[in-house]
Amino acid sequence: MKYRRSQAQGTTFFCGVTYNRKKILDYEANVSLIKEAFRHVIKCHTFQIRAFVVLPDHIHSNWTK
Repeated sequence: MKYRRSQAQGTTFFCGVTYNRKKILDYEANVSLIKEAFRHVIKCHTFQIRAFVVLPDHIHSNWTK
């Protein structure tokens, strides 16, 4: 399998995986909690989320400063 990674300067790729890859992120309530957590962190730190994907057992996002 060939993976493609962004080579853009000034971006950070973030991936978070659930414990034992448990599929808990596909519930509306949990997605709302993730959004709320990111909003809180963005208020405290200066970065922007350029892309964000929520999958059942993990999340991906690209951040820029």
